[in-house]
Amino acid sequence: MVKPIPQLIDLKNRVPFLGLTGGIGSGKSSVAHFLAKLGAAVIDTDHIAHEITAPDGSAMAAISQTFGADYLNEDGSLNRPKMRQHVFTDTIAKKTLEEITHPLIREETIRLAQEAIERQAPYIVFVVPLLLESGVWRDNLDHIAVLDCSDGLRIQRVMERNQLDRPSILQIMATQASREERLAIADTVLSNEGDLLTLEAQAYLLHQKMLDL
Repeated sequence: MVKPIPQLIDLKNRVPFLGLTGGIGSGKSSVAHFLAKLGAAVIDTDHIAHEITAPDGSAMAAISQTFGADYLNEDGSLNRPKMRQHVFTDTIAKKTLEEITHPLIREETIRLAQEAIERQAPYIVFVVPLLLESGVWRDNLDHIAVLDCSDGLRIQRVMERNQLDRPSILQIMATQASREERLAIADTVLSNEGDLLTLEAQAYLLHQKMLDL
């Protein structure tokens, strides 16, 4: 059974919560940017994950102690490609890493949500790449929006944006829910097969939906 996050449930009673998700390269950041311009508060859990694994990030001492200095870059940040490869082939290592990072991400998410409510944001957007896979988010949300586009287009975008090679992208995609699984939980589907203007128009309609909740 999925357990809600108690602190978020308390906050949800004060402002609507939107979960924004989609596979790698689907356009989550673009939609989050459009919604932020319209006045929504945006909390990106992937951004938080990068912050806590940056040099002197709150997760780095535990990661270094648990996995060793070999998994750190010279500046003290997490060597993400090396760790990604490790946890892809070792489920125990994956669980251990999540036990370090997930509580820190949750803590910062709650803090930012509290700040957004104090600023009287009309609603809060939680950008959660692994919303379906994590198993803890769905009961905390009022509405779920899924970014959707073909796998081929996603791969092309990520190769252009992140300079990852195709095998690395396919490896990441293999750890994520399928397109069909994501669409099955969507209250709203945003198609990102076209240009940014088309996507922005869809984001505006989503914004109006959230204001009506």
